[in-house]
Amino acid sequence: MNYSYPIEETWTKQEIIDVVNFYSLVEQAYESGVKRDDLMLAYTRFKQIVPSKSEEKQLCGKFEKESGYSCYRTIKKANEAGTGGKIKM
Repeated sequence: MNYSYPIEETWTKQEIIDVVNFYSLVEQAYESGVKRDDLMLAYTRFKQIVPSKSEEKQLCGKFEKESGYSCYRTIKKANEAGTGGKIKM
């Protein structure tokens, strides 16, 4: 990993940990696969921290530009998969 995660300076330590966990699960979905329910739980927490759709697009866009991994495509696939299972991009 030769990139940094996009975070906001105004977030608390716990919020940063939770957002980084979400980014990490998106990475895992691309690299080895991740449990769908774990990913959706992390995304729900991410949305509590980043409720604005425009801010979500901005942060996920930065993450995709840095890493090549798309939050949007990963969550879309997870939503289509339904409960349970594994998400592999």
